[in-house]
Amino acid sequence: MTRFAAWGTLALTLAFALSPLLTEPFSGFREDQLPIPQIEPPVQPAGYAFSIWGLIYGWLVVSALFGVLRRAGDAGWDRARLPLMGSLAIGAVWLWVANQSAVWATVTIFAMAGTALLALFRTPGGDRWWLQAPVAIYAGWLSAASFVSLASVGAGYGVIAGSVGWALIGIAAALALAASVQWRLARAPEYAATVIWALVGIVVANGTAEMAVSVLAAAGVALMATVALARG
Repeated sequence: MTRFAAWGTLALTLAFALSPLLTEPFSGFREDQLPIPQIEPPVQPAGYAFSIWGLIYGWLVVSALFGVLRRAGDAGWDRARLPLMGSLAIGAVWLWVANQSAVWATVTIFAMAGTALLALFRTPGGDRWWLQAPVAIYAGWLSAASFVSLASVGAGYGVIAGSVGWALIGIAAALALAASVQWRLARAPEYAATVIWALVGIVVANGTAEMAVSVLAAAGVALMATVALARG
């Protein structure tokens, strides 16, 4: 089972990392995907923030290769590998899904985030830089991105609030999740750092144009930093 899990993780990681080359680019939901178009919604970080995907893809590939070569028979790694494989399997087709349906993109990115978080909690205490850190960064970005998607769809269907209101809801909900995760998983400050990266991107994207959104995101930076330091 352990060798199957190691090779399965590598195969799915490669499929996930190569998926952007095999499908249409995705930079947000198109105008025709939502009743109320959400083009550059205030909940979305500035474009530069998405460069973190290069780090996520690369580090996960290195981790999976190391796992095959040096930890193929490690039961501790397997506990994390099983939910991680589920997340990567969804991730391998997520870009295609996102280009077809905003609603299903939101459902599936929450599934990706949930399984990534389970994998993070299951990472063994050792091999921090080979397994825990790349999974923490992956889970941290998905924790933020899932609520970006939810807020975009909520505003896109005109449910409860508009784009600014949904940005505030999405950021607050993401912070509630992320702060809780970081408090319980003090050994993975990379998770908090990634959420902070996303929040700073939101501040940069909004500036003074949507001050309430920027202020909440900046407060979120302070919250995540405080939790990480207090638990570090």
